[in-house]
Amino acid sequence: MKKFINTVDTLLDESLLGFSKAHTDIIQLNAQPHFVKRINPPKPGKVALISGGGSGHEPLHIGFVGSGMLDAACPGQIFTSPTPDQMLAAAQAVESGGGVLFIVKNYAGDVMNFEMASEMLDCPNATVLVNDDVSLPKTHSMGRRGVAGTLIVEKIVGAAAENGADLSTCKALGDRVNNATASMGVALSSCTVPALGKPTFEISDTEMEMGVGIHGERGRETVELTSATEIVEHLCSIIDDELKPKKDQSVLLHINGFGATPLMELYLVYDLAVQFWQKRGVTICRSLVGNYTTSLDMAGCSVTLSLLDEELLKLWDAPVHTAALHLG
Repeated sequence: MKKFINTVDTLLDESLLGFSKAHTDIIQLNAQPHFVKRINPPKPGKVALISGGGSGHEPLHIGFVGSGMLDAACPGQIFTSPTPDQMLAAAQAVESGGGVLFIVKNYAGDVMNFEMASEMLDCPNATVLVNDDVSLPKTHSMGRRGVAGTLIVEKIVGAAAENGADLSTCKALGDRVNNATASMGVALSSCTVPALGKPTFEISDTEMEMGVGIHGERGRETVELTSATEIVEHLCSIIDDELKPKKDQSVLLHINGFGATPLMELYLVYDLAVQFWQKRGVTICRSLVGNYTTSLDMAGCSVTLSLLDEELLKLWDAPVHTAALHLG
């Protein structure tokens, strides 16, 4: 293992310190318990948006704290859920009279700990559970995982909250965006968790993992490596079967890198995905390409499609100023 680290035990603390120093105009770091909050306080009565999860997915979630998106984010240790104490402290730090909306990826630890924080919080609150990963069936015992679609939910709901939408409206909007979003990922390599010191799984140079999550786990099947065109066709077909976008449907297309895939390849994937849906008469009116929901140093990417209407398009286009996403 070759990493830019001092010790495994201090990696998260030192990384968060560097992040906070690099973005002093946007965020503030609370050291104990760990959470990141926006530097400019939200307006009185605004719904506070809070998310979080294990580290190793940067810029998700801390990179999306700021005006127009999250009010706070709680980073756990690498691929480990943050604690209820972190979530409770973050909520108490940014709640301004409008209640709290937790945006939670569907992983057992995250769900359990955010639920505990919700029960301890002495103000109105609600939860949006993100489960956009269509590599798993809806009937899976743990449900579908929350992956790159989480960013889409955070951005659109963040815009609504910034505009003054109340808690019930933000909750309903988050559920609506989640239900209109589907993601599918593929990996060419595993990732190396520093505490483990070696890749979490082995894969040959002629294989790929289809349907991976974002925690270095294997996909739903190991298949032979093939051309980019065939890979993208497979990913997009599964998403298309799930969402069934109609002709002339407006969509947001998000190509997300897992951390070790060059932008050259990600833009190639984007072009192939555009071709796939343009042949079906779908209107790709917004795009996002880059490393946004990563898995440490995994080579691979995911395709996310979100169905849009005029309201959702307007909210996506609303100004946002965070460390990792700037619009308007």
